[in-house]
Amino acid sequence: MKHFTLAKPPLISLMVSLGALLTSVRFGLADDQADWPRWRGPRDNGSVESGTYPVSFEKILWKAPLPGKGCSTPVVWDQRIYLTAPMNGLDAVLAFDWSGKPLWQRTLGPEREGKHRNGSGSNASPATDGKAVFVYFKSGTLAAMELDGKVRWQTNLVERFGPDTLYWDHGTSPVLTENSVIMARMHNGESWLAAFEKATGQMRWKVARNYETPTEGDHAYTTPIVIQQRGKEVVLVWGAQHVTAHDAADGKLLWSCGDFNPESTAYWPAVASPVISGNVAVVPYGRADRGQPRLHGIQLGGSADLAAAGQRAWKRDDVGTFVPTPAEYKGRIYLVRDRGEVACLDPATGQTLWSDAFPKASASFYSSPLIAGGKLYAAREDGVVFVARVEDKFELLAENSMGERVIASPVPASNRILIRGEQHLFCVAAP
Repeated sequence: MKHFTLAKPPLISLMVSLGALLTSVRFGLADDQADWPRWRGPRDNGSVESGTYPVSFEKILWKAPLPGKGCSTPVVWDQRIYLTAPMNGLDAVLAFDWSGKPLWQRTLGPEREGKHRNGSGSNASPATDGKAVFVYFKSGTLAAMELDGKVRWQTNLVERFGPDTLYWDHGTSPVLTENSVIMARMHNGESWLAAFEKATGQMRWKVARNYETPTEGDHAYTTPIVIQQRGKEVVLVWGAQHVTAHDAADGKLLWSCGDFNPESTAYWPAVASPVISGNVAVVPYGRADRGQPRLHGIQLGGSADLAAAGQRAWKRDDVGTFVPTPAEYKGRIYLVRDRGEVACLDPATGQTLWSDAFPKASASFYSSPLIAGGKLYAAREDGVVFVARVEDKFELLAENSMGERVIASPVPASNRILIRGEQHLFCVAAP
């Protein structure tokens, strides 16, 4: 039986009317582009609308060997590819040209190895503003790299603020505002959100973010999202059973939304990140991998009514995802659940529009899904990448085996798909 609670109709009407306005403010007027500057893409939604992307991976344009096991997703800027990986026991940043040829490799300090079989010391994905590449590692190294590989600056947040106490491997990626690179640490201990100048690495501000939770509820592996409201950059953070919004200029808390675990269930860390559609943030929580899924719709407020921000529009306890972050595409939310179930939801109401599933296997899904040109790409941990048509209905199109484990999310760029495996970076194109 489905269990979900819907907000009162006037709130939904307000959400719908403000959705287009908030989207235009946050995303700007740019069309889909060849660049993929951060983990979930230029719109932070894991999708791109235009382009012709491959279904069968028979045509592998190239594959480049990687020096060690890393789980970060590559980023693309001006047909150059940047990613992180360990190299001879050191944290490293790698750059490739559009043909897969290595451009440069830079090491930044000793690696701190991963604990989980699908984790690494290079879990966090890079972010770029087209002027520099910003990276973070489990070791604590935060660095800015020029596009030619020169180190602009680097610092170590573990040395400065103490080690993290996360049960598993650090996954939070850096995010960028106009002037700063933002990092979050949410764990059992002093949790914080901090901003560092992109040009110099100097810390601009650091604010505490501490909440009392059941065991492991304060552990988070999620990545913040930068949005704009009333012309102001706002950092949206999910973790420790709270969604919080902070002024990017000084870290000031603007609003908070809690009550994600009223039963105080233990061992519910936040792994999947939120995704935004219109002015609703869809927040996965609970343990979908243990039959305890939760999914919440949180109103962000529009420029006409920020007072409504932080209100819960709807919640469900029968669908959700633990590890893979949902994707948003053309006003719909797409979940690839941990065991391969797929669902399409209406973000305004939380109602399921359709559901289906990929073929069952012993392996699970850790990679977050990509939607490119109407096709969904979902990588299973054993290296099988599924391709399905998802507009209006689900239709499985292909199963492609990469021959090695895949944890990173697929990346689209200029009609190509990049797949970062455990040993290689693959580039695939349509015939």
